[in-house]
Amino acid sequence: MPISEDMEYPTDQSSSGTILVVDDEATNRELLQDILVGHGFNVILAKNGEAALLALEDTHIDLVLLDVIMPGKSGFEVCCEIKSSSATYLTPVVLLTALSDKESRLRGIHSGADDFLTLPVDWIELLARVRSLLRLKQRTNELDRAESVLLTLARIIEGRDSSTHGHCERISALSKCMGEYLGLEPEQVSALRLAGVVHDIGKINTPDAILLKPGPLSDEEWSVMRQHPVMGERICSPLRSFRLALPIIRHHHEKQDGSGYPDGLRGEQIPLTARILQVVDVYDALTSVRPYKCAMSSAGAIRIIEQEVQKGWWDSNIVEGFKYIVNQGAIDSSSQAATVGPIN
Repeated sequence: MPISEDMEYPTDQSSSGTILVVDDEATNRELLQDILVGHGFNVILAKNGEAALLALEDTHIDLVLLDVIMPGKSGFEVCCEIKSSSATYLTPVVLLTALSDKESRLRGIHSGADDFLTLPVDWIELLARVRSLLRLKQRTNELDRAESVLLTLARIIEGRDSSTHGHCERISALSKCMGEYLGLEPEQVSALRLAGVVHDIGKINTPDAILLKPGPLSDEEWSVMRQHPVMGERICSPLRSFRLALPIIRHHHEKQDGSGYPDGLRGEQIPLTARILQVVDVYDALTSVRPYKCAMSSAGAIRIIEQEVQKGWWDSNIVEGFKYIVNQGAIDSSSQAATVGPIN
C-alpha cells in the first residue's frame, strides 16, 4: 500500500472512534496506524481476513479499512461476511485497492462495501472519508439506541398488565410468520415484526383504571382507549426505521366494515400489514387469560374470528392464511411465540 513515509501528519485530537486496519503487509498497517492515531482514532491491526473477523467478534469496531488483495480470504470475501452478519452489517467498510477496473468496483459494491480508496492512498482523502463514515455510523448508533428504548418501553407497558405477559413477542412472531407465508417483501415482514412489539405502545397514556378494568368499559373509557393507536404512531414517528410500521400501529384496530378506530377505514383502505396484525392480535387476545375472561382454545378462537369475518370485521383471506399456518404448527417456543395447536 504505497503511502509516502516522508509525509507529515498534523495531529488532530478531535476525532474519535475505533478503526480496524486489515492488510497483510506490516509496513502498510503501521503507516496507516500512525496517521489515524495521530488524528485521535483508536486503531486495531489485523494481518489477514481471518484475524479481522475475529477482531470484529471480540471488539467494538466503528469502521474497517480493508485491503482487497490478501492471501487467504480476499477483502471482497471478508466484506461479504461482515455485511452478512446481523452483528456487524452496519459497520462501515472501506476497501483499499489498486484495482481500478469496472469489474472490481462492481464486485466491491456487491460485497457491500460502503466506500473505496484507490492506492496509493492520499491521506487527506483517507481522513475525510473516515470522518464522514464515522459521523454516519454515530447517527446510526443513536437511532439504534432510540429504537431499543422504544422496544423496551413497549415491554414495560405490557408489563403493567400481568395477564398480557409475552403478548408482544407472540404478536411479533405470528405476524412475521404470516407476512412470510403471504410472500410480503422483507421490509414489510420486518415492519410486522417491529409493529408486533410496539403496536400497543400508545397505551402509555391509558390510565390503569381503564387498562386493567375487569368489566366492560364505559363510553367515556372507550373514548380514552381508542386514542392509543394514534398516540403509538406519534411516539414512533420520529424514527425512520419505524416508517413502515407506523400504518400498522395506527390501523390495527380498524375493521373491514368501517366500524373500527381511529379512522373508520374500510376494506382495502386498511393496509395489508395492519389487516394481518389485526387477526393475529385478536387470536392472541382470545387464547390468553385476561382480567375479564378465561383463555379459549385455538379452535374456539378461530370459530369466533370466522364469525367476526361474517360480521364484516376481518379480511377473510388473511384469516384463511392464518388458519393454515396455525394448522401447520408454524410457530413454536423457539420463535418466542406460544405454541399453537391444530384447528379442527
